[in-house]
Amino acid sequence: MLVNMKELLADAENGNYAVGSFSVANMEMVLGVLKAAKELNAPVILQIAEVRLKQSPLEVIGPLMVAAAKAASTPVAVHFDHGKTMEKISQALDIGFTSVMFDGSHLPLDENIKQTNEVIKKAKQYGAAVEAEIGCVGGSEDGSEDIAINCTKPEDAVRFEKETNVDALAIAIGNAHGNYKSTPKLRFDILEEVERITKTPLVLHGGTGITPDDFVRCSKTGIKKINIATATFDMVEKTVHDCYTENSIGGYYDLQAAEVEGAYRNAKRHILIFGTDNRAKC
Repeated sequence: MLVNMKELLADAENGNYAVGSFSVANMEMVLGVLKAAKELNAPVILQIAEVRLKQSPLEVIGPLMVAAAKAASTPVAVHFDHGKTMEKISQALDIGFTSVMFDGSHLPLDENIKQTNEVIKKAKQYGAAVEAEIGCVGGSEDGSEDIAINCTKPEDAVRFEKETNVDALAIAIGNAHGNYKSTPKLRFDILEEVERITKTPLVLHGGTGITPDDFVRCSKTGIKKINIATATFDMVEKTVHDCYTENSIGGYYDLQAAEVEGAYRNAKRHILIFGTDNRAKC
């Protein structure tokens, strides 16, 4: 069933776990994630980032995501990730997304606060939740830019929370989008301080490559939403490649099944790590 992301994050805070937010690019990935959610009785978030709309137009993928969430047997929020423009954020809200992210992390803090509040005002008209970001998560969502990591300043998080009352806040603690060149060393000191002095549910971007132990530690230290994108795309590609290598694809529908299977395996693995299994409230 389609739900507001805010509900899922509140349950995660009460249960001391994190909800997986899985990026999708087609129907097969949506089906794979929801298959894992159903099997494990887990709440999940389906998301797509603005930078991915070149490959998956929002007017095509968006209604599919919303319809799939409505038909799901577990709670599913539909999230617009890394929104850069009010045009696309508004389009996602019109389609029925239950949360949107405004990514103003590249802006001065004052301007980030100002524009985030404009998005919050818009989202309230739809009853949707809003996520924002301060600090700078490394890399870019589509892997096209090598953006340096700029860790969040705890005092900025306090000010941002006070002046926006945003529903979820993505912070930078040494995490980065895409595949890491080496195992990341997360700044848990920053995370612990931000958790101590704020009340807003925190979000971890750049989940691919972070160790299971670090995921668990994050989920117990204020992180209530964890984004998984590259790991999904990589697992779908690997599963399809392996099936061709094993000569187990005899036609299009075998290919489709392999894509669903890849997304399913990846979502299942992360749901179990995040502790979201058997957390669905229907």
